[in-house]
Amino acid sequence: MNAFNSIFRSVIVAGSVALTTFSISTSVSADELDTIKEKGVIRIAMSGAYPPFNFVNEQNEVVGFDPAIGAEIAKRIGVEAEIVTTAWDGIIGGLLANKFDAIVGSMSITDDRKKVVDFVGPYYRMSRGIFVKEGSDVAGIDGLQGKKIGVTLGETHEQWAREQAGWEIRTYKGLPELLLELDNGRIDAIVTDDIPVLLAIQQNGNAIAQLDTSDLAGVADQAGIAIRKGNPDLGAAMQAALDEMQADGTYTEIANKWVGGDIR
Repeated sequence: MNAFNSIFRSVIVAGSVALTTFSISTSVSADELDTIKEKGVIRIAMSGAYPPFNFVNEQNEVVGFDPAIGAEIAKRIGVEAEIVTTAWDGIIGGLLANKFDAIVGSMSITDDRKKVVDFVGPYYRMSRGIFVKEGSDVAGIDGLQGKKIGVTLGETHEQWAREQAGWEIRTYKGLPELLLELDNGRIDAIVTDDIPVLLAIQQNGNAIAQLDTSDLAGVADQAGIAIRKGNPDLGAAMQAALDEMQADGTYTEIANKWVGGDIR
């Protein structure tokens, strides 16, 4: 009986601690906007491997469309932006583990992701593109069976590519690696957002051709800013800042600088 009482008391104590911890966590989560404002900094994550949306320049600075959007949102809610780079396939896990406060990294809004994070936005549109080297014998999507297809690990394009019959999927860290592997002939095609590749072709003269995907359903997507669930004040403040940017022309200036035009 004494042993039982001891165990019972231990369970009650453990339960009380768990409830206290839950209450504290809930309180902190509800006050996250206030906490960020008190610190004066919002930590914003991205891969840093997705030019021109986010990449590391020669001065070892993370620049591009995403950090510019994130910094402007931060300014409008009265804080500084601290940019954090992390591997894409673990970026949502990092957000949930409180390693940063938001993801402004060209993340597609999907139903699966909305189960675990909330989204601000969307802040731009994107479309799926399939690219091969110029001179490739692949003339259309049907010609990709049995071919080596490169994708970025953790992107929605990876999941989509794996659903296609007969494709040999190879995963990489980001767009620069994909383009290099395609150029060197180690893969036959890449599946990724079309805007960055089209800009690379325009700016760097990459010998790459885009396959026609006009007959595919669901190739368009929208990018959103991910935050932890349970933070309506933070989400509302960030959404208001984004709406203001789009209304007063600041968004268009940023888009023109980094991607050559409005991509809403």
